[in-house]
Amino acid sequence: MVNWELKGCCNRDQVAFAITIGVYIFAILILWRTFVLTPFKLITVFLHELSHAIACKLTCGQVDGIRVNADEGGVTETRGGVYWVILPAGYLGSSFWGMVLILASTNLVTARIAAGCFAVALFIVLFIAKNWVLRWLCIGFIILLALVWVLQEFTTVRFLRYIILFIGVMNSLFSIYDIYDDLISRRVHSSDAEKFAEVCLCPCNGVAWGVIWGFISLAFLCGSMYLGFVILS
Repeated sequence: MVNWELKGCCNRDQVAFAITIGVYIFAILILWRTFVLTPFKLITVFLHELSHAIACKLTCGQVDGIRVNADEGGVTETRGGVYWVILPAGYLGSSFWGMVLILASTNLVTARIAAGCFAVALFIVLFIAKNWVLRWLCIGFIILLALVWVLQEFTTVRFLRYIILFIGVMNSLFSIYDIYDDLISRRVHSSDAEKFAEVCLCPCNGVAWGVIWGFISLAFLCGSMYLGFVILS
């Protein structure tokens, strides 16, 4: 039986899961404006753009290329597809991938699968990357995941799950921050939300969609923590 009500909470694994996420959030907030987190911010931008690309392909569009810039911006060049599906897929997709990685970290087998799939995705993107920032980002994280995997399998250093969890937490937090920064506080007029407001028949403007997407992204983060507790119960 699945313990949806979390009866008997909290066991050792659940406490460790919660503490680790708390430590990660604290460390990320402290180091937010330092160069230390830059590669992880860029990987979140990559997952944002990759989500646009996946939405485009799923709606029968064509992806011409993906670009991630050193200033933490990015662009996905697409042709065709369903625009109102492609536009929100970036912010919501990166939040979704953050949730997936957080849940994958609860078990060594799923962490291995997540690391392997992530490395394969990075390798594939090497061939459609439009600039060297993204190419070097892909190469760097492929090497990082491979190194951590080797250490996990052949030494006593076992932190693959913690790397996957950190990337997941980082991705979730940066996605929420990105939504607030781009769509609510600064209201970038070329943002996905402003474009979505133009093609959507609803009377909401870009800021309103930013708020909606922000709450959905926050729900992904909270949901991942709850489901992680359920899995570990």
